[in-house]
Amino acid sequence: MEEKHESPIGGGVVSSVPEYWWWATASTAQLTWAISIYRKGYAGDSRLMPLKAFAVASLFVGATATATFASLRASGIESVQDMKLMGANARTGLGIPPRERDE
Repeated sequence: MEEKHESPIGGGVVSSVPEYWWWATASTAQLTWAISIYRKGYAGDSRLMPLKAFAVASLFVGATATATFASLRASGIESVQDMKLMGANARTGLGIPPRERDE
């Protein structure tokens, strides 16, 4: 059974579409755009080359960030405590003793 989420997007509400799908779509679009610009190469004024290189690198970094966010949201991790719990469960599953806590 799929949960129904309501996410405010652009002033409206999108029903039945979890928020992370929008992040995954954005990531795919950014990555596709970055690859197409990268493969096209550079043509034009050489003084603008650093600007284009920065733009392409920013698209790759942005695609990675949005894909990471979508993965975290899709797996149900919404807070730092959820991430710590996942790490503790992974350590236990691997047979590694738990870390000592400094509190």
